Amino acid sequence: MCVDSAPPPPGRVTRRGVLAGAASLAGTGVALSAAAPSARADSRSRPGNAVVFRDVRPFGATNPVDLTVVDGLITRARAPRGAKVIDGGGRIALPSLVDAHIRPDKTTWGGPWVSRRPANTIADFTAQDVELFRSQRRPVAERAHGLMAHAVTRGTRAMRAHADIAPAYGLTCVEGVAQARERLEHALDVQIVAFPQHGVVRAPGTAALLKEAARSGLVDMIGGIDPISFDQALDEQLDLVFDLADRYGVGVDIHLHDRGETGLTVLRGIIDRTRALSLQGKVTVSHVFCLPGLSDTELAETAEELGSLDISLTTVAPNESLVLPIAKLREHGVRVGLGSDGVRDSWSPFGNADMLHRAHLLGWVTDVRLDKELAACYEVGAHGGADVMRLPRADLSPGSPADFVLMRAECLPQVVVDMPTRDMVVHGGRVVARDGELA
Repeated sequence: MCVDSAPPPPGRVTRRGVLAGAASLAGTGVALSAAAPSARADSRSRPGNAVVFRDVRPFGATNPVDLTVVDGLITRARAPRGAKVIDGGGRIALPSLVDAHIRPDKTTWGGPWVSRRPANTIADFTAQDVELFRSQRRPVAERAHGLMAHAVTRGTRAMRAHADIAPAYGLTCVEGVAQARERLEHALDVQIVAFPQHGVVRAPGTAALLKEAARSGLVDMIGGIDPISFDQALDEQLDLVFDLADRYGVGVDIHLHDRGETGLTVLRGIIDRTRALSLQGKVTVSHVFCLPGLSDTELAETAEELGSLDISLTTVAPNESLVLPIAKLREHGVRVGLGSDGVRDSWSPFGNADMLHRAHLLGWVTDVRLDKELAACYEVGAHGGADVMRLPRADLSPGSPADFVLMRAECLPQVVVDMPTRDMVVHGGRVVARDGELA
């Protein structure tokens, strides 16, 4: 019998989908401040008809219930006459997941096997990126769509997609991911980051491309990467990225792999510019490998600053020593999302864009064993990414988006361990995938 798997306290969401009060993550007791979601990120049309999902068990409840959906939102109201009825067959209903950090432009998903050569530095990997890009017969839009569609079938409701931008690609990667986003707008909410993988300063011409991307309306955020160790231009890179964000009204999402004092120096630069430009709630730092090694006192001080400025963080749970201390960060109100990162690209043959598997890996690398700890891993994958993307939580409460997954399982902790088949994926009240295929 599973225990400690009850749903988290419900958040409150208006009919327009604006987050009015976020629920606390199970076991942390931290409520996040209200925030309006991105207009593009929650751009799906909401059908006017009603749907009843009959005989489902939210969060593994013992007694099945009917979930009624009107205009894409879960409601307590009685279903109107003529509402469509879909049989859940006693399946468990869980919130859909959010991939807060993924790279669909680089993927070889669905194509022939690619053999990789040894690489040790970012420069080595980016050189192989270019070779792979030039060798692919399928355009970015096709490859990205295949991976993003696969993510939908595995229960992903939203993702923040980093697309490379560099002189070697121009805006091709951004444009390809944007095309895939448009094809999947009925099933997936997507934010795009223009990501300067080759560096902002060390790759001449990149700054102009970032400006073009920011002005294009295709991207939601401007990225950056290791301003000290890789770009060797701390102030120049951060000043340029933050200036573009401030000027064109987009967000910031910077990759920070550096550890120790180097990483902390970059993080302080990000904090200072967020404060100076009043960009609270619009800045994310990905990976942030400098945080896990801090003492409790140092971590608390840094987390307090991050929380006060509403700077979000993302982790891909790479291993025990580099995964972010999520619970401790959330004690200070820091939003932390979970992501897939690269999927079968030149950097790695691994990855599957399955966020349930990523929640499983989070539990694995952090060596959890209690039911409430396993449930918390799922909640990071479901609600942590929603918080980072400023989306309303799909927590199955009245007024929340009808984004959920139906599976044959006993309870939430068991789902995290066994990763059962996603029999049905629902987005905005519509069934968008069945038995691993787009509907």
